[in-house]
Amino acid sequence: MDNLNELLFSFKEHLQVRGCSPSTVDLYTGQARGFLQAVDAGDVRQVTKGHIEAYIEGLYRHKTDKGKSYTIGTICTKVRAIKRLFEYLEASNRVFIDPAESIREPQKDKSLPRHVLTRKEMEKILDQPNLALMTGIRDRAILEVFYSTGIRLRELCALTVFDADLQGGLLRVNKGKGQKDRVVPMGRHAVKAVREYIAKARPRLTKKNRKTRRLFVNRYGNPVTSQVVSLMIRTFARQARLKKRVTAHTFRHTFATDLVKNGADIVAVQRMLGHADLKSTQQYIRALGLDIKAVHAKTHPREKDKTARVTVKPQIERIKGRYERNAL
Repeated sequence: MDNLNELLFSFKEHLQVRGCSPSTVDLYTGQARGFLQAVDAGDVRQVTKGHIEAYIEGLYRHKTDKGKSYTIGTICTKVRAIKRLFEYLEASNRVFIDPAESIREPQKDKSLPRHVLTRKEMEKILDQPNLALMTGIRDRAILEVFYSTGIRLRELCALTVFDADLQGGLLRVNKGKGQKDRVVPMGRHAVKAVREYIAKARPRLTKKNRKTRRLFVNRYGNPVTSQVVSLMIRTFARQARLKKRVTAHTFRHTFATDLVKNGADIVAVQRMLGHADLKSTQQYIRALGLDIKAVHAKTHPREKDKTARVTVKPQIERIKGRYERNAL
């Protein structure tokens, strides 16, 4: 039987072949290692459903160094990693029966987007970059792209100069979450900001690194990192004196919320966000407190047709008389 390191290495290769993102590969591999070390499994064939259930029970009792418990989301991730591990072990004939097959992830709370910016707050943060600086022109373009497209932080950092179709107002997102590609619309303000960045700022920022193809670069011509972009957003939010916690994902939440609030088709929003499951997108409907029944009554043609309502009114008296005759 493979030793622990060899087994985890092969599991890591399996996740990479499946197209998982590098962060997901590292996360699942690390969680799988933690589980196998916790149950002290010299041989994975000896791991039973009871071992897994006892491990999960311990996760609920676990306290960090700061005295905090694991969140349901963290526990779900650990359980998911165990399930993916044993699915792989069964498929590769390393175990005959998957002991985690009937294990279910804990039910996560249906959390709603907490930090969504108002239009006034969004305008404040968009006005923060100093357009007299090359990095300021870049930062304004980054903020406009975030708000106009709703893409993720990692997706923005991975954009290349070939992904922005400024003529058509489209942005191609390559290998987003789940390694899926998609094309999202880019509004005129974002197109204008990116065009100005490419024409004025990017050539000067890439003066020492002409070979780079990444769209957004730092002052040395290297691709911007997620840490730099995150710090930039926090700085602008503080300068704008916003009391809310603002991150790159706040722009994504605000983008989706604004679209839904203004009547966008939920399936179209799902495709723009790159959600695999429509349930992930529907959280924005719940966050807005939209009454689906009221919307149906207001918009469905059969509900708006007053004549139809009179026509389909049941004739209770006639039905009642029919039953009385039958009773005789």
